[in-house]
Amino acid sequence: MTKILITHKHNDHTDHIKSFPNAKVYLSPEEGDAMKLDGANIVRCPFSDGPYYEFERSQIIAPGVRYVFAPGHTKGNSIIIAENDGLFYMMHGDVTYCDAALKANKLSIIFEDKIAARDTLDRVRAFIKARPTVYLSTHCPEGYESLELKRVMKLA
Repeated sequence: MTKILITHKHNDHTDHIKSFPNAKVYLSPEEGDAMKLDGANIVRCPFSDGPYYEFERSQIIAPGVRYVFAPGHTKGNSIIIAENDGLFYMMHGDVTYCDAALKANKLSIIFEDKIAARDTLDRVRAFIKARPTVYLSTHCPEGYESLELKRVMKLA
């Protein structure tokens, strides 16, 4: 069975989930409620596996794959972090839109909770500073390039 992990409710990240009717769809309860998603394949993630490094709440989805609660951009925003061969791959949705904003320590242009967004960005930056992390931005080509090259993000 296919698993789909939703970082947040915005259409540019969720518009085609209905194209995968047999997939198990994971999302935060807040995003599930906002999107009015129900059904046997919808999993409102309880984030019950405790802290994961800098993040307070997480869920193990598969060996080496954590789903992390990271609110701010939306109230139920989440991040996916996969570990493989000593690297961490951070799929963050829209914590930042591109690498430049992360490096400049700037919030996304859009956020539902500015205080939570700042806290999440601070946690993301602390995580990256402490571990070899491939940061996978979704709105700039750097994400694809970083994945292909296994390029580790460096922050000052």
